[in-house]
Amino acid sequence: MQWEQLTSPEFARAVRETGVCLVAFGVLERHGDHLPLGTDYLNGHRLACLAAEQEPAVVFPPFYFGQIYEARCFPGTLTIKPTLLLELVTGILDEIGRNGFRKIILVNAHGGNDAFLPFLTQTMLWEQKPYSVYCFERGLNEADRAEWDSILETSEHGHACECETSISLANHPELVRMDEIGEPGQALRRLDSLPANFSAVSWYANYPNHYAGDARPATAEKGKKLQAIQARALARFIRAVKADQVVPKLEAEFFERAAKP
Repeated sequence: MQWEQLTSPEFARAVRETGVCLVAFGVLERHGDHLPLGTDYLNGHRLACLAAEQEPAVVFPPFYFGQIYEARCFPGTLTIKPTLLLELVTGILDEIGRNGFRKIILVNAHGGNDAFLPFLTQTMLWEQKPYSVYCFERGLNEADRAEWDSILETSEHGHACECETSISLANHPELVRMDEIGEPGQALRRLDSLPANFSAVSWYANYPNHYAGDARPATAEKGKKLQAIQARALARFIRAVKADQVVPKLEAEFFERAAKP
């Protein structure tokens, strides 16, 4: 169920019946020369909707604010001040909770959010909330991963690659410019002299053109199969979150102890 498509009475009923809201986090950023700027949020929202068809939940409207500072040098990228980003997303989660959801799932549809979303989730311990946050990070099990790998022809992946381009072809083929695909984006390893290091420019050091992998073998058929694997995994996670009673109980215990350390 898509939040923006429900009437007010339908929405209230969906909250009571599902208790779970999914927020897919993508961004607006360059995806090589061949994919649209909105690739992450377009594919992420579609994934959430497909999973919610398998395991009923309400999907928040398409959302495109996240951590993407490493792409500010490319046309079309949209970023906001870090403190404002955290405040904005926290405010949205609070509004989702105010509308009655007691469980919120963050669906990571953008690699640049790999640090931001877990941090956001951790900040839920700063102040007690009437809801619990669960962060879904791709969640493929061993069987899923084996099936995923069997579909692909290329070995290097990460951004605008065979996987992402295939899924985009399955979702919105009219937005994909296969004739604009350039040479494969291979890691330049310009920071290899600093082992065990992470810097703000670590991604840029490897992929200055914001393209990681080889999209040329991508097909819509592969994309449908890959997306089916993802949707199945996310539906499985939604089901587990619905059944979970441990996280809310532990949060209540934590805040009781935090009030009187």
